[in-house]
This record gives sequence, C-alpha cells and structure tokens, in this order.
Amino acid sequence: MNRLLIFSLLLTCQLVVSAMKPAKVLVVAGQSNTDGRCPNVELPVYIKWLATDTVNFSSGAYRYCKMSQNRVDGMFEPFWPQATKAGIENSWAYDAVTYYWMEQAEDAPFYVIKWAVGGTSIAVNHQAKNGRFWSADLEWLKEEKSTAHGGRSLLLSLAEQIEACVNNTLKHLKEGYQVEAIVWHQGESDYKKGELYYDNLKGVFDFLRACLTEQTGHDYSHLPIVLGTVAKANKCYNPQVEQAMKRLASEDENIYVIDMSRAGLLRDRLHFNAESAVYMGLQVYNILQKLQVK
Repeated sequence: MNRLLIFSLLLTCQLVVSAMKPAKVLVVAGQSNTDGRCPNVELPVYIKWLATDTVNFSSGAYRYCKMSQNRVDGMFEPFWPQATKAGIENSWAYDAVTYYWMEQAEDAPFYVIKWAVGGTSIAVNHQAKNGRFWSADLEWLKEEKSTAHGGRSLLLSLAEQIEACVNNTLKHLKEGYQVEAIVWHQGESDYKKGELYYDNLKGVFDFLRACLTEQTGHDYSHLPIVLGTVAKANKCYNPQVEQAMKRLASEDENIYVIDMSRAGLLRDRLHFNAESAVYMGLQVYNILQKLQVK
C-alpha cells in the first residue's frame, strides 16, 4: 500500500472521528442582564454583519448556534439576540458575544438552553404573590408549579425545558451531545436578602447539576459553572451577594467567577452597557476555551 493511500485513509478516519464529536450544549440562566437590555443597534460590528435587518438589527441568524429560550417544547432555532421582555425584544446580552466567538472556533452546530427573566430573585418574597423565583428550597418547590404553567418557580420551568430539549432534540442527534457548562448572571434582585445568598445560590447550582444528571443519564455533579458578579455601581449592589459568589468558587474548583464589579451600566444603574456586556461575553468564552484543554 503506497504512502499516499495510507495518508488518505488516515485523513478520512480523522474526518469521521471529528464529525462524530458530541455536540456542545450550554445551559444559560439568570435575570435581566442575562436576558439582555443593550439595544441591538449597539451590537458589536462583527455581529451586525450577520443581521438581515441592517437598520434596527432586529433579525438575523448565527451560523452554528441553536437556541431554545424560555420555551418548554424542546425545540431550537438559529440564534439571534432577542430579549424576552415585551417592548424591548430588540436587545442583547453578554452571551451574544460568547456565541459569536464560539462560532469562530467551531465547525458544527452547538446548542443553548436558556431561561432568563428580569427582576427575579432566588429568595422568595412571600408578599409578591405574582412574583417568579429561582428558589431551590425543596419544601417550596413541592407546593409550586413552573412559571411556564402558571406557577412561580423558574427552576421548575428550566427543568421542564431541559427535559424537553433532551427528549425532543438532543438525544436524537447522531453525534450525541455533551453539556459543557452552566452560565449564570443574577443577584441584583437578592440585594435585600444578601445574607441568604450563599445558601440560596448553592441550592440553585446543586439543583441544576442534579437535574442535568437525571435528565441526561450522565454525571454532571461537577459540571463547570461560570458566573459574573454584580457591578458595584448597580443601585442594587450588595457586597454579601458578591462574597457569596466568591466563597462558592473558593470551595468548588468547577465554579468560575468573572469580576464585573467595575462594569459600566446604562442610565438605569441596573444593566450592563454595551462595553461591559462585550467584556463579560469574552470572559465567558475565554473560560469555556480553557475548560476544553483541561
């Protein structure tokens, strides 16, 4: 067998193996800075090139990123930055930058399961009858329904979404799939319950890892989690919330905290401006890339 033929066979084998790599999956969740509040007209230029609407940049599509956002049918569609809050749908969050740079490094579709709702806390405010909460308290969850079905639990909504995505899409992928990480930004709405944030956030992360393990059949008990802190200029900043995040990261080598304490904000003093959203998106991407070489 001549060398050229051997080389061709090896190359073919390598391409087949490469093509069969499991599809990457991210779980992204949080409140308004994860939902997105930066106007799409302020998207980075390199993302604007993907738009089909070149005036307001309200439509377009990424090449590889497939998104299931705040839906429980398990279906994905090509990603374009769109917030879920009525009236400001034409907005983007830091994750738009993360996915863009992932696309530059990928040559296959990847999937994002995202649930984000503005103004939502982990701690339950019992006076907010119509509120929605991320609480992982088991006794509270037993009495609640998901927000997707008229209840108050955001975690149950996300759990239902994960189950549907696995059963209706991910388990049917020929190449299989691998959950890479959870990406989280939240905490502003817990500023009045900062002393509880460590236990509350730990409960959320434990819940999500257990949920992914149960729904996928893979052990995700040590799944990497990437999160950002709240800007100190934020009118809802509480140092106890930031300290809780850092404490969790110090105790769990698979939790990575991005320091957003100096982040610039919009005039509302709540939401990242475009520069800060780009910064956090890049930091999330850099951490995910480093995880690939571990």
